[in-house]
Amino acid sequence: MGIHIEGLGKITDGCGLDFIEKGEMYTTGKDGVLSILTPLDKKVEFIVYEDKTLCYVKSSMGYPAIYPISQPRFDCPVKAVLMDLDGTSVHSESFWMWIIEKTTARLLEKDRFELEPQDEAHVSGHSVSEHLLYCINKYCPDQTVEMARKFYYEIYENEMDKIMMGTGKMDAFTPAPGLKEFLYELKGNDVKIGLVTSGLYTKAWPEIVSAFNTLGMGDPLEFYDIIISAGTALKKGQCGTIGELAPKPHPWLYAETARVGLGLNPMDSRVVGFEDSSAGVISVRLAGFNAIGINGGNIEKSGVSSLCLNQYDNLCDSLPFILGK
Repeated sequence: MGIHIEGLGKITDGCGLDFIEKGEMYTTGKDGVLSILTPLDKKVEFIVYEDKTLCYVKSSMGYPAIYPISQPRFDCPVKAVLMDLDGTSVHSESFWMWIIEKTTARLLEKDRFELEPQDEAHVSGHSVSEHLLYCINKYCPDQTVEMARKFYYEIYENEMDKIMMGTGKMDAFTPAPGLKEFLYELKGNDVKIGLVTSGLYTKAWPEIVSAFNTLGMGDPLEFYDIIISAGTALKKGQCGTIGELAPKPHPWLYAETARVGLGLNPMDSRVVGFEDSSAGVISVRLAGFNAIGINGGNIEKSGVSSLCLNQYDNLCDSLPFILGK
């Protein structure tokens, strides 16, 4: 059974979206609001009206935003695929959570610190500042996000230098199973491919290069039709670019990749985005495209499976569906 909600599709008991009476800004039954739903991780709220549904994206940094969400039609074969990096193309989330653990340990003035299992949904898929602010609020409330960012960049730049010199964590970046076959099959069917990441350029580029070197695929810049990252870090003494307040689950990275990079219109029924995180799935949907979920991330734990067109364990498993073969 279940009910159909505009923009969200069929909602059933146990799907991961819960009805709530009152959200951060809206209340059920007031000002035309029929209902409010939120996923298990409570990162967003869906505000349902008779003729539309809005998505209220929360912000621990103090800048929430509201976007319309619609359900695009799906037609195959697809003509463009938008690919997430961390967790979908390259398995690296454990490395970045390790960096967050080392940062938190320094904030706590401890030699070692480990995140708890329930922290995973809050320290992956969103911006660095939001990940760090979550850890500060839970583990070291006397610290500031500014100090955490300072430690974070010192630690990760040091670790990345070690990796590039061959002395760091050599298992930090592992290509996802089937990535090479998947990408070549898309290329062979004239499907445009955009790579999209909330990670900063200095984080993302070594991951991409590492994966392509491992797979013997040459230059990523020559292979992908477009690559979009969150830009460069904002640090004293240098120019930074926007990225911390407008990452996934906001639509802008996917929107930029699709509309500006590939010349695609929102709601194009032959465009899909591949994601393993709740923030990424919502970002794809808010950008106006269907989302394909890759299992192994936090989609199930966060309660957004119902927002995925389909879910797969392996990238290649999706090929018959998206190519219509």
